[in-house]
Amino acid sequence: MIDFDNRSEFEFDIDLLQEIYESLTDKDIELVLTTDKEIQELNKIYRNKDKPTDVLSFPLEEMPGMPLGSIIISVDTAKRVANELGHSIEDEIKLLFIHGLLHLLGYDHETDNGEMREKEAEIIKKFNLPESLIIRNE
Repeated sequence: MIDFDNRSEFEFDIDLLQEIYESLTDKDIELVLTTDKEIQELNKIYRNKDKPTDVLSFPLEEMPGMPLGSIIISVDTAKRVANELGHSIEDEIKLLFIHGLLHLLGYDHETDNGEMREKEAEIIKKFNLPESLIIRNE
């Protein structure tokens, strides 16, 4: 189950993420859509970076019955990037959701040998999403 908390003014249909979610895990997760202001505060506290970012993931320790973790997405940044790259904000949120969920599942593009990028590419192709996430991170 996706526990959805929309703290933004953007109306988002959580059902758009259901198939992606079910293809990757059966563990509960939390998804928060928020603003640049809130994600900047979280980024500063947890990553010591005083600037907004597009997505943050907070995995929880693996314990029976516990959710996998939380994904926080900035709608402000998602809108800006979607406009710059010429695709919908819904597609941008899907891309960021994939990225965040893979982090919750233990992937880490900062330390792996490209496994996370390969998995992202596979999922993006499977769900016919824009390849901008892969291209901008190469």
